[in-house]
Amino acid sequence: MEEKIEISTDYIPLGQFIKLANILESGGMIKVFLQENGVYVNDELETRRGKKLYHGDTVYIEDVGTFVVTKSAE
Repeated sequence: MEEKIEISTDYIPLGQFIKLANILESGGMIKVFLQENGVYVNDELETRRGKKLYHGDTVYIEDVGTFVVTKSAE
């Protein structure tokens, strides 16, 4: 099952998204996690914290789950 994570901006960096989704708490933890494991953004392996995520993007994190970026109505 996919969990929807709502953002209020046009995009969100992957590192901020991971914090927003309450997966990891600090930027340092996120940096190490992405370097060692990576996550899948739209079925492509991604290790960059600054990767921009837009409405409709899907993030899969092994042993955690699948998350979908949604944009809030303004």
